[in-house]
Amino acid sequence: MNNFTMKRIAIFGVALTLSLGLASCGNSQNQKSAQAATNKTTVSSESIAKNVNTTEFKQLIETKKNGVILDVRTPQEVAQGAIVGSVHMNFYAPDFKEQLKTLDKNAPVMVYCAVGGRSGSAMQVLNSMGFKEVYNLAGGINAWRQQGLPTGK
Repeated sequence: MNNFTMKRIAIFGVALTLSLGLASCGNSQNQKSAQAATNKTTVSSESIAKNVNTTEFKQLIETKKNGVILDVRTPQEVAQGAIVGSVHMNFYAPDFKEQLKTLDKNAPVMVYCAVGGRSGSAMQVLNSMGFKEVYNLAGGINAWRQQGLPTGK
């Protein structure tokens, strides 16, 4: 090979290495941003909306005695077991928002679903409706069960 071909190969190699390096950095940054969003707490002068882990969720249940434990899973999911003391309102019910209006906006709401997606959405709905304190169980009842925490029917 001549020098010109060798230089072209070397330049291509450097360019490829840089491209891969930048792509992985961007991917790492996106993962960090996604993780930060998962751990996001919204606090205004009026309200709190926060994702919490199983330990924090359990502590909230124990300390916020006037709070509501809200299960937003389907009736079929709830039939498999629920966190003791929870109130059930199916996220997919056509009147879900109307059902939420029956809750006290000043009482803390600890909301959960199967893995945290629907309850995260419900947390945002509750927050937009003027609920003062809303906590979402990150990982849902699946995370709760993985920690060996109790459920009932």
